[in-house]
Amino acid sequence: MGHLLEVKDLEVKFALRMGDLTAINGVSFTLDRGERLGLVGESGAGKSVTGFAIINLISKPGYISGGTVIFDGRDLTGLTGEGMRHIRGNLISMIFQDPMMTLNPVLTIGTQMVETLQAHMNISRKAAEKIALEKLRMVQIPSPEKRLQQYPHEFSGGMRQRIVVAIALLADPALIIADEPTTALDVTIQAEIMELLLELCESEGTGLILITHDLAVVSQVTQKIAVMYAGKVVEAGLTEDIIDNPLHPYTQGLIKALPDGRNPGTRLNQIPGVMPSLIDIPPGCSFHPRCTIRGDICRYESPVLREIPGYRNMAACHMLGLKKEPTEKDRAE
Repeated sequence: MGHLLEVKDLEVKFALRMGDLTAINGVSFTLDRGERLGLVGESGAGKSVTGFAIINLISKPGYISGGTVIFDGRDLTGLTGEGMRHIRGNLISMIFQDPMMTLNPVLTIGTQMVETLQAHMNISRKAAEKIALEKLRMVQIPSPEKRLQQYPHEFSGGMRQRIVVAIALLADPALIIADEPTTALDVTIQAEIMELLLELCESEGTGLILITHDLAVVSQVTQKIAVMYAGKVVEAGLTEDIIDNPLHPYTQGLIKALPDGRNPGTRLNQIPGVMPSLIDIPPGCSFHPRCTIRGDICRYESPVLREIPGYRNMAACHMLGLKKEPTEKDRAE
């Protein structure tokens, strides 16, 4: 049985007056049924564009200029209109950052859920309401019968995001793409929503792509991580390997920038410089202007994502594997 999703050499460009800008440059990863993948990186890395490209939601002037997105054996990049509508919301659902942008302020929650179901299935209003109630219970909304009659503004931010999750689950999708689903919420609510997504994926066997800049969140929810920088995947592997033993200097910088609970009050580490803009991506390795281990080759030749001898993670870095990198244990000795 093949992968649920296979993204191969995906390329997205934006046609602007100054010429085509490449936003996604050869991104590849796979996801199996029920598996959870984190797409991680700073703003501008191309994470959200990758999520939108999977469900063919890139709006003009953006377009998919290369690569394939194979979902359950079908290439989605060639699908248009009706074919894509059958996939989107039905087999693949997306959860966005801001629930108030997703929910219609002038319709009750019940109306929005029923309309969503009737757009995808040939069912009566009564049957649709029954499914809506079941999904609201699943996301732990108290007294769901009453809640169906209410409008989005009558809910707290955390409750609204739970409703958005419930709407994403309406058609029992095989895959959920969650784009920074907790950014607008406070930390305790963030943890609750993440726990909820994790439980739902485990109980329903739903695949999850979690798009976030927050490695701490990813480490608790996902099984695999793909770290993105300037439109490329620079490191990929199992979550525990990447968190415990990051290889790429960018990933190491992201992990060092996390607050250290063991030493409160210490300064946070920061990666010097900023992510390049699409207009100004440097030649060679796009991370080299910020990198502490760069060599001459990094300035002119772009590294490919490859296996690094002695490690399970894959990384796109010329300087890795030339000699075995010392591990934390080696350094301690």
